[in-house]
Amino acid sequence: MNGMMGGFYKVSEWIMRFSVVNLLWILFNLPIVFIVSSMFFAEESGEKIILSIPLLLLAPLLFFPSTSALFASVRDWLLKKEGKSLVKTFWNYYRENYKKSLLGGLFLTSMWVIWVVDYYYLKEISVIFMFTFILLGVVLYVYSINFFSVLVHYDIKLRKVLKNTFLITIGSPTLFFAVFISSGMILYISLKGPLFLIAFFSGSLIVFLSYSAFHRLYLKLTSS
Repeated sequence: MNGMMGGFYKVSEWIMRFSVVNLLWILFNLPIVFIVSSMFFAEESGEKIILSIPLLLLAPLLFFPSTSALFASVRDWLLKKEGKSLVKTFWNYYRENYKKSLLGGLFLTSMWVIWVVDYYYLKEISVIFMFTFILLGVVLYVYSINFFSVLVHYDIKLRKVLKNTFLITIGSPTLFFAVFISSGMILYISLKGPLFLIAFFSGSLIVFLSYSAFHRLYLKLTSS
């Protein structure tokens, strides 16, 4: 009976962890959530373009620092270094990594803008161009996720973070497909399923699986 209760407590603890940090992450990104929701319901392309301007401005300021805090919090769980307060830990990592996350966010947001503009105009030229840019978008997506794993794992300068992220993104097919498939499945299930999945689990689950895959690669490289 004690074993069953202990297992139930452990499961409840992990559910609480995932839900609390996910809600914190959404709370820190409320303006972005509002803008994305408005873009989803906008009927004209002009409205979406207008809404994309504040979205691009807010992404480096809010999304990237809060996502790095989410990755750092999850990293502590996997390394068994978590503190007593999930909220305090999240906030401390948010402040600690803010500048580096902001600068990295400016770079990645610029890359995404270039990709969106190129894809929008070049996809009409030929099917080859369209699939080429879809492939580049997948690479950029995995690169963006790996960026956070590298950022929170190593205490190195931003330039080296960007370089190391590029190397592991193109240098480890196993990590690439693990990140892409796991995060893609969670996003698909969340968008097709109940709304509470997005609110309580989607972001934190993607981070947990992505950082777990990254950490396994790190352990493999350091032990070889």
